[in-house]
Amino acid sequence: MTPKTYQEFKDTLNESAPPSSWSLPLQSLWFEAKGDWEASHNIAQDLHSSMGSWIHAYLHRKEGDEWNAGYWYRQAGQPFPKHSLEEELQQLVEVNL
Repeated sequence: MTPKTYQEFKDTLNESAPPSSWSLPLQSLWFEAKGDWEASHNIAQDLHSSMGSWIHAYLHRKEGDEWNAGYWYRQAGQPFPKHSLEEELQQLVEVNL
C-alpha cells in the first residue's frame, strides 16, 4: 500500500526494499531516504519526465554537484531550492504520494 503521509513513508524505511507496487519516483526516493544514492540515481536517470529530472536534480544537489543539479532543475522546470535537503526530500515524497 502506498503511504499517505511523509511519516508513513519514513515508517517503511526499516524494510529491505520498497514495495514493487509503488511508483518508480517513490521507489527512487525510498532508496535515497535509505542512504542508497546509487540505487536511487539508477531509477531517476531512467525516468524521462519532469519528476525524474527533479529527483535527479535533488540527488546531484545532495552529492554537492551544483552545476549538474542546476541543469536537472532547469529540465524539471523547478527553481534551485534554497531550503534544506531534508525539506526537499519531504516535498518530493509528498508530491509523489
